[in-house]
Amino acid sequence: MNPLDRRTFLKSSAAGLMVGGALHHSNTIQASASPTALAKEANVTADLIPIVDTHEHLWDLTKFTLPWAKDNETLNRSFVTADYLKATANVNVVKSVYMEVDVEPSQQVAEAEYVIALCKAPGNPMVGAVISGRPASDGFRDYILKFKGSEYIKGVRQVLHGDGDPKGLCLDKQFVKSVQLLGELGMTFDLCMRDSELMDGDKLVAQCPHTQFIVDHCGNHSVQETDPKKRKVWEDGMKALAQRPNVVCKISGIIATAKKGWKVADLQPNMQFSMETFGPDRRMFAGDWPVCTLAASFEQWVNALKEIVKNLGMSAADQKKLFHDNAVKFYGLKDKVV
Repeated sequence: MNPLDRRTFLKSSAAGLMVGGALHHSNTIQASASPTALAKEANVTADLIPIVDTHEHLWDLTKFTLPWAKDNETLNRSFVTADYLKATANVNVVKSVYMEVDVEPSQQVAEAEYVIALCKAPGNPMVGAVISGRPASDGFRDYILKFKGSEYIKGVRQVLHGDGDPKGLCLDKQFVKSVQLLGELGMTFDLCMRDSELMDGDKLVAQCPHTQFIVDHCGNHSVQETDPKKRKVWEDGMKALAQRPNVVCKISGIIATAKKGWKVADLQPNMQFSMETFGPDRRMFAGDWPVCTLAASFEQWVNALKEIVKNLGMSAADQKKLFHDNAVKFYGLKDKVV
């Protein structure tokens, strides 16, 4: 789908449904299904579903500095809208939500203004954004109030699993106060943290009952982890968070932890546990592009997840919730005026 086609689709979701039908297996890897399976109604339904990508990364290194990417050969280059449109051309992405990219803190306001402009611009599916922030900082309140009432700024994230991020940071008194403020402003907070620290996330959620939270990347448990004790710690954290009514889970990210030559069977245990733990109304698809390209293209990741939901016998209605409806409802996403 070229940019002109994408713009046309954004004017009519019905057009998008016409586009998607024959695309699912155009570029699959090990995730491909058998011809017999493709004939089944559930498979056809999955192909036709319009997708909301709740985790679209973009970065233009001529505008922003990303310290974390400097030593990564795959990611240390610009990834802009044209690249995203190319990467998602065959998978029927109809809306997307920008996800912050951990820019230099001094560039956070500029990043937010940059993505607001993208949300307003025609020719791309972006209709909302989760921006960067440092809730533990004294200046967070003044920073986030700049975006009070913005129809495009949906929430805030700070990655909590960096080398310099201490355990328990999210329980800092100022951090908690700032996340409570997000709830007052109608904004969300993404929990992107080490799988061993999800219980800290649960303690934060308990103190912020009026803030909506999103668990990023199924709680960041690697598909290559074989230690049952570590898996139990992750599972217990996910179960605790799922008990909170103000928490949802992004089904994403795990693909980046897979080894070269991965198969769908490698991904399914983590995906299945996460989806079943949060249930049909509190799980959302997320692309995590271009980070997902550490192990797979956007299309390969989508196709792998589609095969997993088919393996699980997920109903057509629940598939649509996963890939589209839950995100629209959770973020209050509107159609782009083009």
